[in-house]
Amino acid sequence: VQLVESGGGMVQPGGSLRLSCAASGFTFSSYAMSWVRQAPGKGPEWVSAINTGGGSTYYADSVKGRFTISRDNAKNTLYLQMNSLKPEDTALYYCARDGVGTYDYWGQGTQVTVSS
Repeated sequence: VQLVESGGGMVQPGGSLRLSCAASGFTFSSYAMSWVRQAPGKGPEWVSAINTGGGSTYYADSVKGRFTISRDNAKNTLYLQMNSLKPEDTALYYCARDGVGTYDYWGQGTQVTVSS
């Protein structure tokens, strides 16, 4: 199993980024997926989740209305479109595979920095 995130970077407040997570080594379409972030000095924070088919999505209150999770099962790729970014969104963003009651695989993370 391999999850590889990309698309992070530095952006000014109010800007946008689109994160991608390329999945391999398992049947991507059979698993719900999530995005989790960790800011410096803080614990992991769940950001968003999506079911296997992409028809159901879930968001933390802190990102609701600004972030959009999606997936392309034909491309084995998970996405996170982030708009209206705030400095408090600065974190290392991970994609994670939803196991039974836990995240059983994580990517290496991609850094998002929101600063003027």
